Amino acid sequence: MYASQGRSAGLGLALASAFAFGGSGVAAKPLIEAGLDPLHVVWLRVAGAALVMLPVAWRHRGLVRERPVLLAGFGLFAVAGVQAFYFASISRIPVGVALLVEYLAPALVLGWVRFVQRRPVTRAAAAGVVLAVGGLACVVEVWAGLSFDAVGLLLALGAACCQVGYFVLSDQGAGHGDTAKARPPHPVGVIAYGLLAGAAVLTVVARPWSMDWTVLGGSADMDGRDVPAWLLLVWIVLLATVLAYVTGVVSVRLLSPQVAGVVACLEAVVATVLAWVLLGEHLSAPQLVGGGVVLIGAFIAQSSAPKSPSGPVASGPGAPASGATGADEPAAAGTDVSRPPASS
Repeated sequence: MYASQGRSAGLGLALASAFAFGGSGVAAKPLIEAGLDPLHVVWLRVAGAALVMLPVAWRHRGLVRERPVLLAGFGLFAVAGVQAFYFASISRIPVGVALLVEYLAPALVLGWVRFVQRRPVTRAAAAGVVLAVGGLACVVEVWAGLSFDAVGLLLALGAACCQVGYFVLSDQGAGHGDTAKARPPHPVGVIAYGLLAGAAVLTVVARPWSMDWTVLGGSADMDGRDVPAWLLLVWIVLLATVLAYVTGVVSVRLLSPQVAGVVACLEAVVATVLAWVLLGEHLSAPQLVGGGVVLIGAFIAQSSAPKSPSGPVASGPGAPASGATGADEPAAAGTDVSRPPASS
């Protein structure tokens, strides 16, 4: 019963995270079209979320002393890196190509688990990744306007690698590889400090002092409807960032990096559907088919948990510890929640 409930909760949180992240583009595009630089929108998103999470950061201030590397890495890779690399890549290559390359992350996560952590993965998970990536190719219509730009593709790959960091660091946050600690750091505390670190990095990159702040006092056009710019900003900060990161990291704890990574591919489907409904960007037949393939791939991947290692697992980043978590902590990432747990 516990296994089924934990797995269902993890899947539900992963879906909520995908939906929340998927709505960011729909809210951000009108702001960009209203005159804000894309990088400034990213800074507003992360800095606003960091401000909201300040009380959480204060409550878990002990993390700064206990896990400084984890917090810095989460902020640099999982928060600032993904978004900075993605926005840099779309300045050189088509958005669809950049999005597809970025969402190769689940396949890269699978490679990390299999070849770096030396933990077995199921054929179903691998098949799910293949289906999901193939479906994403249809969703973003990668064949439309492909222009090869080595630098742009490398930047998009950088975004994919940083997204791998999001899942792997969430897994690391569960306490794997740390036999000295029975209890993992609180996931929401990790997110709070990750956002603070990400905001600091993006402040240097985005230089918000040059931003046109008057845009936030006006309105933005959303498919012929005037929407207050501040309302879109609230959407981006609270739903597409705070809620998205919190549910995402906790889902990794309850599922596994590779399964949560495949479910996260649904973000592209959600973004496309919301753009259709709210921005009038209609879906083509291949996009509809691709969305269905992504859903099938995600279902296949999540329906089969990673196998238990038959022997000692190689030590190193992400290797499971032998201790158990406290009763109030999430189940371990990278482990089947149907087994007793080892330990955003």
